[in-house]
Amino acid sequence: MFENLIEILKANPRKIVFTEGPDARILEAAARLKQGGFLTPILVGNVEEVKANAAKGGFDIEGLEILDPLTYEGMDKMVETMVELRKGKMTADECRAALSKGNYFGTMLVKMGMADALLGGATYSTADTVRPALQLVKTKKGAHLVSSCFIMCRGDEMLAMGDCAINISYEDTLDKEGNVVLSAADKLAEVGVETAKTAKVFGIEPKVAFLSYSTKGSGKGPGVDLARTACEKAKEMAPEFAIDGEMQFDAAVSPTVGQLKFPGSKVAGYANTFIFPEIQSGNIGYKIAQRLGGFDAYGPILQGLNAPINDLSRGCNAEEVYTMAIITAAMA
Repeated sequence: MFENLIEILKANPRKIVFTEGPDARILEAAARLKQGGFLTPILVGNVEEVKANAAKGGFDIEGLEILDPLTYEGMDKMVETMVELRKGKMTADECRAALSKGNYFGTMLVKMGMADALLGGATYSTADTVRPALQLVKTKKGAHLVSSCFIMCRGDEMLAMGDCAINISYEDTLDKEGNVVLSAADKLAEVGVETAKTAKVFGIEPKVAFLSYSTKGSGKGPGVDLARTACEKAKEMAPEFAIDGEMQFDAAVSPTVGQLKFPGSKVAGYANTFIFPEIQSGNIGYKIAQRLGGFDAYGPILQGLNAPINDLSRGCNAEEVYTMAIITAAMA
């Protein structure tokens, strides 16, 4: 997978901003990316601290751009732009204070076109990475929410799983009068379509299964109704993809079971893109695949934003930073 992504980046090099420049894991990955020559890292942090930590770790970052929010010459313009984006929700002083932190500063670099993508979360929480993205970069046209997926790899086999990290559950969005303006099924359908699009980026020809404890009406309940309705909506939203459901996992992956439980389905038995009904099953599912199935998990990859912004685990290592940087930049 990564060989293909690197070739894409060699043909169209990207700049990626790291919000936690002084972190040793970030520095090791940045040095490796610099050596590869297919991606340009931008490090956010105190210049002297970044250089000292790089020297201490033996990481060659010579020539890489290091930007300190506290001494950045373009800060006044950045503050002005952020005030406009926040539309009265934050004062200039509040924006300046926020931009003194790497997560907001890095996000504004992307928003203002000075970087193509962002990777954070080595020390920031997921919320502290996603919040600036929602406030400044915002969701892309037609998107109503941010979601995530994991790309799962085992040898030559690749799968996509969503949403396993962001949306806890799916509820109807109501207006002040109590009318439904965006249904839970609309939201889950959007997750399915966005996950299929992400799968496509990584060379997977998506066969999308909306998962449930029921296959084609074999079970009853609100969760079954949600998966079934979301599946039908997703088919309407993206007729170019093979999408089916609701179905149980065995029907999704076993041709024998799929034909028995869901005859005539083009997805059942051959699914490679799995849509979970809520975060609990999704998180459990990808970790079972990772720990018992021997799959490597890459993600969470955020979906629905106007620019590629991804979140690392605070327990990540330098190899994970390196691979997520490639994934993130390739989506730009």
